[in-house]
Amino acid sequence: MAYTTIDDPSEYFQTAIYSGNSSTLAVTSQGNATIAPDWVWVKRRNSSSLYALVDSSRGRAKSLGSESTDAEYNTSATDKDLISFDTNGFTVGQPNQRNMNGNGDTFVAWQWKANGGTTASNTDGTITSTVQANTDAGFNIVTYTGTGSNATVGHGLGGTPDFITTKSRNVDARGWTTWTNALAGNQALDLNGTDATYTSTTSWNSTVPNSSVISLGTRLGTNENNTTYVAYCFKNIQGYSKIGKYIGNGNANGTFVHTGFKPAWVMLKRTDGADDWGIHDAKRSPFNTTIAHLSPNKQDAEGDYTSTSFDFLSNGFKCRSSNAFLNGSGSSYIYIAFAEHPFVSSEGVPTTAR
Repeated sequence: MAYTTIDDPSEYFQTAIYSGNSSTLAVTSQGNATIAPDWVWVKRRNSSSLYALVDSSRGRAKSLGSESTDAEYNTSATDKDLISFDTNGFTVGQPNQRNMNGNGDTFVAWQWKANGGTTASNTDGTITSTVQANTDAGFNIVTYTGTGSNATVGHGLGGTPDFITTKSRNVDARGWTTWTNALAGNQALDLNGTDATYTSTTSWNSTVPNSSVISLGTRLGTNENNTTYVAYCFKNIQGYSKIGKYIGNGNANGTFVHTGFKPAWVMLKRTDGADDWGIHDAKRSPFNTTIAHLSPNKQDAEGDYTSTSFDFLSNGFKCRSSNAFLNGSGSSYIYIAFAEHPFVSSEGVPTTAR
C-alpha cells in the first residue's frame, strides 16, 4: 500500500518560545528541521498584549492582530518589530506598534512555510490575486483587492481549501471572516470574536470554495470595493494537517478526535454557541495535559487552565474537561491541527516503531 504523507512536519510548521531583550533578537528554528517561515503569528505570553501576524507576501513591516478589526500597521523603522524573515527563523527588533520583543517578556511564535516570499499572479478568478503557495504543505497566502460585486478569487492551493480566514488590510472595523469545511457556503465565523456560526450569504456568495477559486459576495469583510485583503488558506495533508469537526460529550473523559498524527498545535472553536477560540501547542505544554491556553480573539495573557485541556496522543487529541469551551455535551466544534509527527510514515510504517 502506498502512502502520501509528510514525514517531518517541522519542515513546514514550528512553534518557537523565546524571551525578549528589547534590542535585536534572532528567533531560530526549534524543530527537527530548519524552517524559513513565511507567516509568523506572535503573542506575548506573560501579560496582556496584541497579537502580531506578519507574512512575507505583505512584507516584514506590515502586521495585523487576530483579536482586532483594525487595519494593518506599517512599521516604518527597520530596527523595530519584525526585522526580517530568515532562513532559520526570523529576527525581531525593538517593540514599536507590536510588542514582539519586550525586555524580560516571554513570547510564543507559530510559524508556517509557504514559498520563501516568492509570489505569483493568479487569474483563475474574476479578481486577479497574488498567491504565495506551498502545495506540498497545503498552505498559501492570497492577497487581492475587492470590487464590491460578487466575484471569485484564485487561490493556487492545488486542491480545495478546508480552512480560510480573510482580513481587510487598509480599512478599519473589518473582522477576520473565517470558513472551514464544517460549514456551508452561507456560513461563517469571526476569528476575532466569540459568536457561534452565523448565516452570511454575502461572505462567500453562498458558495463553498473549489480546487481553483474562493467565491466572494459583497460583504465588507471579504469584498469591499477598493479594499485590500489577505487570506490564509489551508487544506488537509495526511500526516501534517487536519481540519475538521467533532461533537462534545460533556465528560472529563472527553471526546477523542482522530487526526492521524500526534498534534503539535490545535486551534478550536465552539460553533453552536458563543465562546472563545483556543490555541494549545506542545511547545508551551510539552507534557499531557496541555493546559497552557491562549485565545486568539482577545489580548489576555496565557493561562494554565485544566478546564480547557487536552491530551495530545499519537494519532489525535482527547478532551480532558467537560467545559463547554471544548467539550460540552452535544455541542459542535471545529478545529485545525498541525502535526508533531505522523502516526504512519510515507513508507506505511508506524512512526512509533521507527
